[in-house]
Amino acid sequence: MRRTGQKLLTFDRRLGARFVAGTDEAGRGSLAGPLVVAGVLLDYGCLRDHKVRPLGLLNDSKQCTPERRESEIDRSGLHRSNLAAMRSILHALTPPAEACLVDGFRLGPSAPEHRAVVDGDEKSAAIAAASIVAKVTRDRLMKRMDALFPHYGFSSHVGYITPGHSAAVRERGPSRIHRRSFQALCYLSEEEADVIRAARLHAESAVPAAAGS
Repeated sequence: MRRTGQKLLTFDRRLGARFVAGTDEAGRGSLAGPLVVAGVLLDYGCLRDHKVRPLGLLNDSKQCTPERRESEIDRSGLHRSNLAAMRSILHALTPPAEACLVDGFRLGPSAPEHRAVVDGDEKSAAIAAASIVAKVTRDRLMKRMDALFPHYGFSSHVGYITPGHSAAVRERGPSRIHRRSFQALCYLSEEEADVIRAARLHAESAVPAAAGS
């Protein structure tokens, strides 16, 4: 883990900038709950010796164990909401970043000058730190939501689709924090879902036959 963190720090240092910002999100693929976008500004002019050692443990939040980390979307669309939040964060950073890194996405011309890094949470310390902040914040929010909506199991799956989550939605219907713009089978009756599954299987089986004819 420490070796991974050192690799992330090295990636940022090679940019030659003192203030390096990273942004990332959590919750983009979940069926329920918020999209959380975080930004982290690292001052490499101050990160020396003992101050940088804790960052040597950085890793992408999806690779950290749970012990290591603690209806705008429906209206605007998930991707547009994500990009808008990242642009807002980069504009709000103080002092302004000399290098802005974004995990995977170009944010458009209205954003500060930035660099999209594919798999950035596995390469950059700033993006990895933002990834962890976003995920920890979202996980804590979803545990609070579990107390408000105790029948869906949010504390375990934090809003992502699982068989148990889908079964709870079919039985009780979606809560007010479920994303109704998602075309999830669990929003349908079992009969309607079976029809869609059958249509998908038929379409998949018809593709090779059409290609060979």
